[in-house]
Amino acid sequence: MAAFGLPMGGELWIILIIVLILFGPSQLPKLAKMVGKSAKALKEGMEQGLDESESKPESANSEEKSSEKTE
Repeated sequence: MAAFGLPMGGELWIILIIVLILFGPSQLPKLAKMVGKSAKALKEGMEQGLDESESKPESANSEEKSSEKTE
């Protein structure tokens, strides 16, 4: 039994039963769709952030070179 690990076996079943009781069977497909969209948006946002962070050093270097040429 891990203190902060991922739920396994029986723990996962208990969580699924609680979710089913709270949201009901008619709301589960909507809930799953919302979770999927959120995960996709998070992944796209992280990729976009990585792309921006990779492009910033290149533009900073080109700005430094242009300022050196003007001096």
